[in-house]
Amino acid sequence: MANISLKGRDFLKLLDFTPDEIAYLIDLAAELKQKKKAGIPHAICQGKNVALIFEKTSTRTRCSFEVAARDLGAGVTYLDPSGSQIGRKESIADTARVLGSMFDGIEYRGFGQEIVETLAKYAPVPVWNGLTDEFHPTQILADFLTIREHFGTLAGKKLVYYGDARFNMGNSLMVGCAKMGLHFVACSPAEYKPSADLIATCEKIAGETGATIGFETDPIKAAQGADAIYTDVWVSMGEPVEVWDERVKALAPYQVNASVMAAAKKDAIFLHCLPAYHDKNTAIGREMCDRFHREAMEVTDEVFESPASLVFQEAENRMHTIKAVMAATL
Repeated sequence: MANISLKGRDFLKLLDFTPDEIAYLIDLAAELKQKKKAGIPHAICQGKNVALIFEKTSTRTRCSFEVAARDLGAGVTYLDPSGSQIGRKESIADTARVLGSMFDGIEYRGFGQEIVETLAKYAPVPVWNGLTDEFHPTQILADFLTIREHFGTLAGKKLVYYGDARFNMGNSLMVGCAKMGLHFVACSPAEYKPSADLIATCEKIAGETGATIGFETDPIKAAQGADAIYTDVWVSMGEPVEVWDERVKALAPYQVNASVMAAAKKDAIFLHCLPAYHDKNTAIGREMCDRFHREAMEVTDEVFESPASLVFQEAENRMHTIKAVMAATL
């Protein structure tokens, strides 16, 4: 594994990487995390500059990229929707070539996967996916580092994802588990599964790694034997508010609560990519909980604040794993 080199590579989705390459990134993240905790400088990208394109705003992803880049010695330029002409006055291909002539790496967080893929096609420098509608690969690295820190291993662990598995988190967790030999179960209504093509791809990969891919509509049955219980918000950023009615009706039975955690292994952990509507202490959380007469949405406050919850360790690990991606590719 020491011979692995990812210099110059794009980081667009985990399907593009071998299990050994993913393990290398997780190992590197753990090494860089240890150095940061010990106060050991690691400005190995001194003199580099990176551009961060955010068509969707973020707390964890933006802060992770900015702090990680600065720790590595790189300069950072943040471009939000008001500070970039991407896709409006300037095509994605032209933007890629312009930014690629000025920066050493480009991050994109926004909408369709085809946008980040086009950036990568035309940019002469590494492009990193900070989130698209279809995939969220940096999040999965953070999730897997967290699982490995807690259990000491990844292979053979069972991860159950509760909620809408049709989009970036369901897709990416399924891919990641298939690549790294975890047993993945999506627990959701039958029509909320990933695409048939992606399932088939992941099943083929799983056949080579010892992973399994499963789907379950019964929340308690799905949790049995689980090492990690995972969920995400029911309505993603950028979706119309009207979607809440459909999602709450469909996904209310799939809330992660004490009964779900009790059905999992005694030492099972709870993970969430955040933000989470576990109480009424946010404007949207309060509005939707009051509208639907609920105390919480996708996870109860009891589970979110429990000793099993590693969500803030997981959030911190976004920075360490993103740092590993930038360090390895730059």
